[in-house]
Amino acid sequence: MHPDDQIDQKLTPQQPASRSADGASSERVGGRHRAAVPPRRGVRALLASTPMRVALATGVTCCLGATAVAVAATREAAEPVPLPRVAEAVADRALAAEDDPASRSLERSPSPTPASPSPSPSASPTAKPSTSPKPKKSPAKPARPKPVAGLTQAQMDNAKVIVDVGVEMKIPRQGLVVAVATAMQESTLLNYASGVLPESQEYPHQAIGWDHDSVGLFQQRPSSGWGTVRELMRPAYAARAFYTALLEVPGWQQMSLTMAAQAVQISAYPYAYAQHEERASTVVAALT
Repeated sequence: MHPDDQIDQKLTPQQPASRSADGASSERVGGRHRAAVPPRRGVRALLASTPMRVALATGVTCCLGATAVAVAATREAAEPVPLPRVAEAVADRALAAEDDPASRSLERSPSPTPASPSPSPSASPTAKPSTSPKPKKSPAKPARPKPVAGLTQAQMDNAKVIVDVGVEMKIPRQGLVVAVATAMQESTLLNYASGVLPESQEYPHQAIGWDHDSVGLFQQRPSSGWGTVRELMRPAYAARAFYTALLEVPGWQQMSLTMAAQAVQISAYPYAYAQHEERASTVVAALT
């Protein structure tokens, strides 16, 4: 038995054979009336027909084929690309970047730079306006000593030099008085040049003498080994030379002023220094 016959038996009920014969005999053939339309057999009869079954089978087959194709495509898309293909794609991109680096760099937009946080105004101290450094003031000159004991300002200035050098050398006060009294006798506390030594007149001086080659406050002679003309014309050097010679005199502190001065100067008038002792003491007292 054919499979279609089994389906037909299930779907179509068994009808008597006499009904088909009766139906055929009831059709009219002649006249203007057409043959009567056979009655509908229903949906079951339609589905049971062979053409319909063929159409349904074909449609189901097409649907199953389309579903299989879709599933295969999905599996193919889900499968990972083999590594050789990935490496090939990366190499192609690298070659493309080497061929056209400039165009790629021009097309790119620079990444935004994150704004650095600005310091809080209150956290930083207020900047002070820069001021140009003020010129340093030169140290003020020491006030000139007021003249005493009938001296002029120039004489008092020279006396101060003699006393300052003695204090620096730590000479006792008695030695300071001896030095000032000696300068009063030798030069009246003026810096003398010599008319015999024209070189002495090239240096600062306050008077000119003619006593051989004697120069300066203490009328020391370069020819006697006291120093050069230039050195002896400096009041500070002349005072230092006198104190150095006084310290070499044994027991000078036990001597009288005139004897101590004579031991250094070896003057033709050994007692002339004594007359200046009182005034010299007044000057030293004013300068120390």
